[in-house]
Amino acid sequence: MADYVHTVHQAYLSQANLQPPAVRGRMPLAAAGRFTVVAAGVQNLHVIATRETMAAPQGPEVAFDDELDGLGWTLRFYDPVVLPALGMIDESQGAAGDLVRRTLGIATYLYHLIVRPGSQLTAHHAGHAGAGLANAHAAAARDFEVIRAHASGRGALVDEMEGAALAGLTKAQALLAREIAPWSNEVVALARTAQPDPGEVRRVLLAALRGSGDE
Repeated sequence: MADYVHTVHQAYLSQANLQPPAVRGRMPLAAAGRFTVVAAGVQNLHVIATRETMAAPQGPEVAFDDELDGLGWTLRFYDPVVLPALGMIDESQGAAGDLVRRTLGIATYLYHLIVRPGSQLTAHHAGHAGAGLANAHAAAARDFEVIRAHASGRGALVDEMEGAALAGLTKAQALLAREIAPWSNEVVALARTAQPDPGEVRRVLLAALRGSGDE
């Protein structure tokens, strides 16, 4: 598991280093400093990175420190033996990421990867996961640059929206997008949905800003 997480981060950094300095500097892991990665086993394996401080290990809990080219993290392991409440989570109908995070007490996160049954914790799988994560984070950073350029006078709201993205707060991003472009029916509709897709929120918001002629 430690090797898997290390390889995810190695692949992430390899992709991040291809980005312009300003974009790279705003990518969540590059900007995080030291963080925690939780590996939680339910029916699926949930790998969650967070800036939140975890309590010191107790009893059977295990913590493992690692670092790589400026990234530093502590890996923590949880399963139903260590945290019995995880054993109450039913994933027979699909991964229950929100419930796993609530059970762990994690409110904000840098990433949440799910390794499904039958998947192997191989370097190949980790490399793909890390590269995909970095590309998604870089795309978001670039989107916010363009949104900020078009949202004249609303830069503070864009900053707050980007902060919500860095924290993994999907609903908050949609609500802030509505504040930035309240005239857009599409943005308002996305803000009303229970689980808006962040990429779609950024796309629709940028289209609304461009269409308004705001420069």
